[in-house]
Amino acid sequence: MKNNLKTAAILAGLGGLCMAIGSIWGERGLVMGLVIGLLMTAGSYWFSDKLAIAAARGRAVEPGEMPQYVAIVQDLAAREQIPMPKLYVSPNPQPNAFATGRNPAHAAVCINTGILDYLDWDELRGVLAHEISHVKNRDILTSSVAAGVAMGIMFTARMAMWGAMFGGGNSRDNEGSNPLAAILMVVLAPIAATVLQMALSRSREYEADASAARLLGTGEPLARALEKLELGAKRVPVDVNPAQAQAYIVNPLRGRSLQNMFSTHPSTADRIARLRSGEWR
Repeated sequence: MKNNLKTAAILAGLGGLCMAIGSIWGERGLVMGLVIGLLMTAGSYWFSDKLAIAAARGRAVEPGEMPQYVAIVQDLAAREQIPMPKLYVSPNPQPNAFATGRNPAHAAVCINTGILDYLDWDELRGVLAHEISHVKNRDILTSSVAAGVAMGIMFTARMAMWGAMFGGGNSRDNEGSNPLAAILMVVLAPIAATVLQMALSRSREYEADASAARLLGTGEPLARALEKLELGAKRVPVDVNPAQAQAYIVNPLRGRSLQNMFSTHPSTADRIARLRSGEWR
């Protein structure tokens, strides 16, 4: 309940930011900000799985292909009493994985080919239990909605910036507005949106780790997997859209120092410590 309340507060904050930027144009801008936020949210809700799989260049696992991968996910999905997700594999050499989809009935799990070079099947079971937990907890929908609203904030802020540059503020709605406040809103709102996304994603990662450990009855396979995946992410840098990075089990941009400052993932060492301490019980 505490985690759900935090999620609702963060999503409300993101929506408020989108409307706040729109308010630069007065009442009509306020409505415009709301509409943009809703459109981005709806798009991320309906097309999050297709966009994520396409961005990862994932291909569907064919019948008879990768039987251990299929068998593990079938077992985990049956234990959690959710439909079998669609399975994909990406040609990405970095060891990583993610889940996507708007709900358990429309979910997909994708692993990078590189993960098979780093993990044994017991460790991969821990990773897949983490992803199945995201599906069961509907974290994918939450993160997709947050990403959609954040994109709406970025888009609205950019419109505000161009409008200010080309003198688009003549309407009566803008009379008495503070230009400095408008500029600060345009600059700071996207940063605030990023921070809110980070808080949401980190909270959900901890919960998925704990759910995976409870599902398997032990946190050790996932803890060992996270150690190896963290090392692999540093060794094998990849070009991933930062908006998609939050979906992966470890930050795929780990090798970039600037990206680490705004990481959507909690400390891997902290996650491992929690799993091994039994805090998930």
